[in-house]
Amino acid sequence: MGEVREIVGRIWRWVLLGIGVGALFHGFVPADWVTTHLGGGDWYSVPAAVLLGIPMYANATGVIPVAEAMLGKGVAIGTTLALMMSVAALSLPELLILRKVIRWPALALFAGVLAMAFTLVGWGFNLVGPLAGAA
Repeated sequence: MGEVREIVGRIWRWVLLGIGVGALFHGFVPADWVTTHLGGGDWYSVPAAVLLGIPMYANATGVIPVAEAMLGKGVAIGTTLALMMSVAALSLPELLILRKVIRWPALALFAGVLAMAFTLVGWGFNLVGPLAGAA
């Protein structure tokens, strides 16, 4: 119990900060704006989805309704997947918690590698997605 109190005492502020940033994103960024800027299939839509996913706070299950709404409004499958992966693995609260055990250079490398991987996966799915739908 003592260790739990110590860990929670060190990170509770960071978790609240991350949740607050995610709540601001959810409350002030209209869904139509997201689908307009991410649904066109432009090359930058996947990196933009990865960046938009970082301030969001949700687990993999909690982001499913968001992904379903995006797909329903015409956002490409790869862009939607990139957002989902970003929310699950690169969310601001998770990065802030990891900051307590990982130094900044290693955390930046971790975030950069994941962001690049999510972007490449998103672009890949956007390339093969139309082919799979035609079959």
